[in-house]
Amino acid sequence: MYVAVKGGERAIDNAHAWLAEERRGDPSVPELSVAQIREQMKLAVNRVMAEGSLYDPDLAALAIKQARGDLIEAVFLIRAYRTTLPRLASSRPVDTAAMAVDRRISATFKDLPGGQVLGPTFDYTHRLLDFTLMAEGEPPAAAALPLVAAVSPQRDGGDCDPASRVPHVTGFLNRDGLIEDAAPEDSPPPDLTREPLELPAGRPLRLQAITRGDEGFILSLAYSTQRGYGRTHAFVGELRIGHVGVEVEIPELGFAVEIGDVELTECETVNQFKGSKTEPAQFTRGYGLVFGQSERKSIAMSLVDRSLRWRELGEDDTGAPAQDEEFVLYHCDNIQATGFLEHIKLPHYVDFQSELELVRKLRAEARAMKEAAE
Repeated sequence: MYVAVKGGERAIDNAHAWLAEERRGDPSVPELSVAQIREQMKLAVNRVMAEGSLYDPDLAALAIKQARGDLIEAVFLIRAYRTTLPRLASSRPVDTAAMAVDRRISATFKDLPGGQVLGPTFDYTHRLLDFTLMAEGEPPAAAALPLVAAVSPQRDGGDCDPASRVPHVTGFLNRDGLIEDAAPEDSPPPDLTREPLELPAGRPLRLQAITRGDEGFILSLAYSTQRGYGRTHAFVGELRIGHVGVEVEIPELGFAVEIGDVELTECETVNQFKGSKTEPAQFTRGYGLVFGQSERKSIAMSLVDRSLRWRELGEDDTGAPAQDEEFVLYHCDNIQATGFLEHIKLPHYVDFQSELELVRKLRAEARAMKEAAE
């Protein structure tokens, strides 16, 4: 029989102390600094910022260190901290065509104005363990190669020269009416961080939920659409990674001021559309935009976004999970999912005792009926 532990507060304090000891690890090994995490584990930092809805690499690195590398716990820490911050202003929509591009590729057009830029990517690595990284010090420097980069604005601020803008690939299709035109929103989008999610949700709200949703969940849904559950076997029209200036309107000045820049990953997918009673045959769009370098997430996001648009495009509901707005939006948030999942490890003594008594009663009744029948 389970006996409740006495002195719960003292036990919790001891658990916290033990947790801190485990986080530190072997004291003979140098402690990992926040700066090291920020600079050398950027993809983990980017994921925490994206799913935590807060762009701050230092705080994301601190959360990863505090959470012992548990990224969902780190996201939880960031979101909790985010609720304490005041809302000072709302920025203007970022202009991704003015992005200082680090990486830009397209699976639909080989020759792009400005060129394709491979940038930092795992795509062409051999997925072999590099044991030189286990050695002390830096690995040997790679041989210098000529660098061909797309024309892009500099990161030192200032207005973007029109000649240095990097146009989107889908714009070329749009010239001939081959792809749906992205209609502007009539009203400001709702803010998911300040308002509860309500269904049915418009596309801006869906995109907010998906961009801060769990990467693994969104990836699985996107994969399901490619296997036939959602009709979104798409082409990557364009994937770009880079820094974009953030501007805020200053009422006293009468114009916008750039307050900094953020690193973003943007993906636009091109999907075939056979047309409907109201729309001609053309290509349609899926869209993904994520903090930091998050290629997998942005591509998956664009596939799920397109799948959720079946109703507005007049397509049939095939019953695919990625087409079910309620299923996707209510289950993609890893913090909500974690909280509901892990609460079952907390004390449920009274609930279990009632269930135990019920099962015993049912077994007794069944045994009595069996004996009576005999």
